[in-house]
Amino acid sequence: MVKAYIRAVGQISRLFALISTGLLIAAMLVVCQMILMRYVFAWPTIWQTDFVVFAATDAIFFGAPYVLLTGGHVGVDVVEMMVSSPARRRLQLVGSLFGLIFCAVMLVAGWIQFHDAWAGNWKHSSVWAPPLWIPLLGLPVGFGLLCLQYIAKILALVTGHAEDHAGHAAPATETTP
Repeated sequence: MVKAYIRAVGQISRLFALISTGLLIAAMLVVCQMILMRYVFAWPTIWQTDFVVFAATDAIFFGAPYVLLTGGHVGVDVVEMMVSSPARRRLQLVGSLFGLIFCAVMLVAGWIQFHDAWAGNWKHSSVWAPPLWIPLLGLPVGFGLLCLQYIAKILALVTGHAEDHAGHAAPATETTP
């Protein structure tokens, strides 16, 4: 059951990494289109800047669980490398618990912000004026997925199962510094 959860959350994180990549590609293409319109044809741009900011921001939140899954975050592991393997696992567990708590708080705050925008029919102040719930949806979705990924990481640390990058739950291996 734990292996299935770890594997499922890993697959969801990979799916949202693809969505994140798609959003970044869309943002890049819109920037190119905006440059063409503005500087080649001297036409005004209305929606492009907002779209790029919203797409890039949501891409960050949607891609964060994959970064956690693959260990791609920036970290200082000097202390971790100096301690024994059991102590290293305990440090990782404590760090993951703090990460989960932070993400849970941000999930609640993001949901409140999203819900207020939805219920209040908030619009962006630009000429395009898109509904703000659309870009704000990235907050609760991203932090919700991060919570799931932190739970998977905690379960893997507690049970001794680790997720490999191919998406299969495998027994955790010990490494020595």
